[in-house]
Amino acid sequence: MELVIFLMLISVTQVSSLGACPKCGSMEVPYPLSTDDRCGDPRYKVYCKNGGLEFLSAGGVYYEVLSIDSSAYKLVISPPMIQKNTCYSSDLSVGGLSLDENLPFNISTHNTVLLLNCSSDILLSPLNCSSNSFCRAYENNVVEGSTCKNTLCCHYLKDSAMTSHRIRIRVGGCTAYTSVVNIKPDDPAGSWNYGIELQWVCPS
Repeated sequence: MELVIFLMLISVTQVSSLGACPKCGSMEVPYPLSTDDRCGDPRYKVYCKNGGLEFLSAGGVYYEVLSIDSSAYKLVISPPMIQKNTCYSSDLSVGGLSLDENLPFNISTHNTVLLLNCSSDILLSPLNCSSNSFCRAYENNVVEGSTCKNTLCCHYLKDSAMTSHRIRIRVGGCTAYTSVVNIKPDDPAGSWNYGIELQWVCPS
């Protein structure tokens, strides 16, 4: 028993003694984020790929890291691409964004999620699908001819009452989504900060 405790203490000491990882391209990788077993905390794994930093979802999809605020324990990842000539998100095959609930990341409360190309069944849910919803403003602002224009769409503000580990899409429901961080009611769609903000729990 004493040997087990001793080995655990050594393991914790080794993890806590690791410093910040080297830059990935032009982006700093602050502790506890880790791109390598020799730096950061392995529970906070991100990936340096093709000169850029990426976050891997539980569904096996990589999302580009757009920014990191280590003082607020937050990072922003890029929403998935909308597949060409469709209104399907590129992560539709895995049901959208999902985070591993065993890792110290969740979806922050600063996200307004826009669900696109929805079926009429969505109208039964407690979402804003009205003509003045944020998603309608998004549709009016997207490129003319986009397959996401004039579809049934809804939005919701991510809050603590909703699951903090998933943005769900599916065929027969809504097939595409995007997200805006820190949106304000009077902000024009052209000035929105598109992204999905994740927060992490500070290492103990």
